[in-house]
Amino acid sequence: MEAILESIDWWVLGFYFAALIAVAVWVILQKQKDTEDYFLAGRNVGWFVIGASIFASNIGSEHVVGLAGTGFESGTPMAHYELHAWIVLLLGWLFLPFYIRSGAFTMPEFLEKRFDSRSRWFLSLFSLVGYVITKVSVTIYAGGIVVSELLGISFWEGAIGIVIFTGIYTVVGGMKAVIYTETLQTVILISGSLIITYLGLQEVGGWGQLTKTVKEVSPQHFNMWRSMSDPDFPWTGLLFGGTIVGIWYWCTDQYIVQRTLAANNIKIGRRGAIFGAYLKLLPIFIFLIPGIIAFALTIQNPELFIIEKADRAFPMLVKTLLPAGLKGLVAGGLIAALMSSLASVFNSCSTIFTIDIYKKLKPKKSETDLLRMGKIATGFIVLLGIVWIPVMEKIGGGVMYQYLQNVQSYIAPPVTTVFLLGILWKRVNAKAAITTLLAGLVLLVVRLTSEIHYQPEILHFKQTGVQITSDFLYEFASINFSHMAIFMFIFSVILCISVSLATNPPDYKLIKGLAFGTLSAMEKKQSKESYSFVDIILSVLLVILVIGILTYFTG
Repeated sequence: MEAILESIDWWVLGFYFAALIAVAVWVILQKQKDTEDYFLAGRNVGWFVIGASIFASNIGSEHVVGLAGTGFESGTPMAHYELHAWIVLLLGWLFLPFYIRSGAFTMPEFLEKRFDSRSRWFLSLFSLVGYVITKVSVTIYAGGIVVSELLGISFWEGAIGIVIFTGIYTVVGGMKAVIYTETLQTVILISGSLIITYLGLQEVGGWGQLTKTVKEVSPQHFNMWRSMSDPDFPWTGLLFGGTIVGIWYWCTDQYIVQRTLAANNIKIGRRGAIFGAYLKLLPIFIFLIPGIIAFALTIQNPELFIIEKADRAFPMLVKTLLPAGLKGLVAGGLIAALMSSLASVFNSCSTIFTIDIYKKLKPKKSETDLLRMGKIATGFIVLLGIVWIPVMEKIGGGVMYQYLQNVQSYIAPPVTTVFLLGILWKRVNAKAAITTLLAGLVLLVVRLTSEIHYQPEILHFKQTGVQITSDFLYEFASINFSHMAIFMFIFSVILCISVSLATNPPDYKLIKGLAFGTLSAMEKKQSKESYSFVDIILSVLLVILVIGILTYFTG
């Protein structure tokens, strides 16, 4: 396999890795005293670093390549998911004050403080299994492909090399190593991708020429608002179902929330979330738009710009548009995206296992023992990731990416319901929480099983428009996944409220400060003092930007 990098690119890439190692070594030399140091970076991280880490954790190489591929193939509908920037504001303004007030290290630990240990055990085990078979596996698989293509090495060498390199600094340095290296990786990733977008627009003839060229061939390419009956991108599913998934991902998932918990107070954590929300808008312009640019270039000059598969759109732009040296920078950005996502999930898995499982089973263990177990757990997750590579190789990237979108749409509704209602309404009790979570798990299994069983019939209907079966389970399996998220959320909310009202209320003294209606006068005063006029203005401006983008891409 031939590498697309030249000698100067290797120097640039080498310099990037040297800087990364220097940051990791600097962090490692600052010895971790306890689990708070290792898992939450001593709760002493600034807002800029928190925001950059939120962004870097979210953007993996499969995200970069997949989003550009979606832009190439389908246009702007998937931008709905990138406009979840406003949901990151919800994390800072609504959820984070309760999380920090609780003193919890993890999301399962918060559920125990708000409800009981059953909810904590459920979310701990549920999260760990989900991380290993989704986030870890897909990131490693996509990263192996990207690295092998960029560096001209085999898939196995690329995947295992990145896993081991990332695993070493995550195991040794903990959260602090992850969060500070992610800050560097964010700068590299954004810089490289902005250069691609700029040069791509230059090549295609500017924004006006881009829209004209694309609309002549695909009039719907710049339309985010597809019909409700669209089989892939119904606007109702993307807007409402996407919001449900977004609240789960951005406001309740350890993978993201752990970054804000590293702040030493609510004010810093919220500002980190606001900064992360602004960064979240960038993928539309630095990943999705380049995919559309690639589509336009294949129309304008099909002999020079050849793309066999949509997911090759971004690598093709790197190969054809960038001069020597800049290729190395962008290659570093792509590898940075992979490493930051991988490091985040390694650290999150380790935190959940050590704090929510090991510490619960062995409550008398010292901080030193917990620290050692955290490092062992991270190493074990690294090994599991490597073991999973051959499975991922057989499954394949495209099928797995669609599978991931589906699974997330079924995981999110019950978890979103329990966290959201648990904070908004003090009457929600432990029985309602565990009933909602377990019912959601049953629905997830039934939906996935029926979806797999009826896959041939569903594909046949999509290809021909002819329905060859009509039983209840088929109808259930063939509902668009984003619409399914809406139905499951409505069911979860009704169930949670019904069980809460049918059973005894919680002891409000035990959940003091963990839900609206249980806040003391002092806590309300502290909450008002935790933000300034600037925070409000920046948040309102972000919402206006989101509405502006939604309005602009209407066809």
